[in-house]
Amino acid sequence: MTRVACVPFLLQWLLLALAFWLTAKVVPGFRLEGLWNSIVVAAIFGVLNFFLGWFLYAVIGIATLGLGILLSFITHWVVNAILLKLTDAVTSRLEVRTFGTALIGALVMSLLGQAGRYLMEHAMYHSPPGSVYL
Repeated sequence: MTRVACVPFLLQWLLLALAFWLTAKVVPGFRLEGLWNSIVVAAIFGVLNFFLGWFLYAVIGIATLGLGILLSFITHWVVNAILLKLTDAVTSRLEVRTFGTALIGALVMSLLGQAGRYLMEHAMYHSPPGSVYL
């Protein structure tokens, strides 16, 4: 089991919300008003990812005759873009104008999420003796 799996659920949710908020600031055509809306949108995205993410990944993997599984990083990127568009359809708190915007947004969110997970893991597991852990 990796150390990332030990990160508490609420911290991961807040990290996703922060990634949504920062992506809205950086990517044109990706609109989200306020930090509170990003928390709600992150919850909706997380629920959709939990229930549909694995299914979409499997369908793309089968439809591409295994190439989607072989190129897993691209498949996850496309699945996240699809889930962003589905989240846009479910809630009025998020606006993703085109699928291209969703692809760029998914890439930015993935990069921000990885950086955030790295920083949290570094803070939790590599703090000097006597420091306060998260």
